[in-house]
Amino acid sequence: MNSRRQLLMGMGAAATLGLLAWPKLNLQPKLPYLEKFGSGRLPNTALYTHEGKSVKFYDDLVRNKVVAINMMYTDCKRICPGMTANLRQVQKLFGDRLGRDVFMYSISLQPELDTPERLQEYVNKYHIGPGWLFLTGVAKDIDQLRFRLGFYDRDPVVDGNKSSHTGIVRIGNDKYDRWTMSPALAQPEQILATINHVDPFVVNTAVRNG
Repeated sequence: MNSRRQLLMGMGAAATLGLLAWPKLNLQPKLPYLEKFGSGRLPNTALYTHEGKSVKFYDDLVRNKVVAINMMYTDCKRICPGMTANLRQVQKLFGDRLGRDVFMYSISLQPELDTPERLQEYVNKYHIGPGWLFLTGVAKDIDQLRFRLGFYDRDPVVDGNKSSHTGIVRIGNDKYDRWTMSPALAQPEQILATINHVDPFVVNTAVRNG
């Protein structure tokens, strides 16, 4: 009995020490962003589309929609080209559902360089069709947005590497507060299935044949 009590006390002491050590990891400034994820907790960040249109992240892009969101930047030479090409295949699988039932968004991690004009060039290069917007804005606002979306790492060194945030797609249905994630380089059919999983009306909006 004493050994069990000592074990529990030891675990409590270890947890307390862990909390005391937390600021040493330089995470304290980021803690306000680490709130529970879901509807009503996403910021209404001001952004610009690759078409030069001003939009609000939550009100215009997410509210009551099924969405797939990833992070990228046009100068990325590692995962981004393959990821964009893979998501282009997902776009093709959606057919005319994209832009009507489902919306895709790619947010720049390098907004100081990725102007709407530069993003438009990227869209043209990868032959991106309607229903998929590439977004930029103010750097500090996008940094906050990526934390709220879950594109961060607790290790400050890893978090400082932009390419570490580009391998995941955040998928959600705001109306029903259903959210999940998928690897950006998964098979396009698997990403499609994950998006369909959060959409209760997918049976009525299946990709049309012919």
